[in-house]
Amino acid sequence: MSDIVCLGEPLVEFNQPPAGGEWRQGFGGDTSNAAIAAARQGAAAAYLSRVGTDAFGEMLRALWRAEGVDDAAVADDAAAPTGLYFVTHGPAGHRFAYRRAGSAASLMSPANLPLAAISAARVLHLSAISQAISTSACDACFAAIEAARGAGVTVSYDTNLRLALWPLPRARAVIEATLRQADIALPGLDDAIALCGLADPDAVCDWLLGLGVGIVALTMGAEGTLVATAARRERIAARRVEAVDATGAGDAFDGAFLAEFLATGDPFRAARYANAAAALSVTGYGAIAPIPRRPEVEAFLAGA
Repeated sequence: MSDIVCLGEPLVEFNQPPAGGEWRQGFGGDTSNAAIAAARQGAAAAYLSRVGTDAFGEMLRALWRAEGVDDAAVADDAAAPTGLYFVTHGPAGHRFAYRRAGSAASLMSPANLPLAAISAARVLHLSAISQAISTSACDACFAAIEAARGAGVTVSYDTNLRLALWPLPRARAVIEATLRQADIALPGLDDAIALCGLADPDAVCDWLLGLGVGIVALTMGAEGTLVATAARRERIAARRVEAVDATGAGDAFDGAFLAEFLATGDPFRAARYANAAAALSVTGYGAIAPIPRRPEVEAFLAGA
């Protein structure tokens, strides 16, 4: 049985340092990153998706197995490729270019969803990107949520808004419908402002709690994280580090938060832990390589 099952689109990454030169091969895909982050904190994590029967799909499977992420619920698709993306860096920050149209993951649908893997978990984690890559993948996400709720599995949701994938009106409708079925919401403040039109973090939390979410962890970059439940809320300061590359920091937060929440049952402690993990994740290049393991996070927290 897995503690956390993450559903979405895995990607192979190519990241070029700011000075140019040789591209560094890595891995990405927000929910795949989160699964690895959770596994590095000691949680039993599994991934649910589809990959092509190509070299990139094989690389992803090797990654998950090396990281201790169960890939038994990842299907092979001989007719579709594994998605890729490229990261470059400039004065305005990092930029992404994707080669994901028609990816194997985008062909997920309710008909090919391994429901048993979801029902056996403690948490199902997914994101708006999982829904935005195709209509059938969006339908699969809602079917997964229905299966999770029917089995008493906690639903965790990151609003990860990518307007290059879908128009804002559709994104708003789908994301709000999903939040109404989520137990844990892990939005970023910029996403929340675009989705609900509210800029004040407390007002955003009120909006999310009003939709029926039980736990909100609203990440606000340098301003830290605002954690809210119906009974309590607390602003948790960000950890200061020398940032190199912010790729995947939110995913590291998600995986670390869920792992620590399952271990302690305390969302406020989980957010403090996840803030530290996310801070450490920006001190190196790529989405996966800099994600810290539990001993590094605990040492960082102890040295605060």
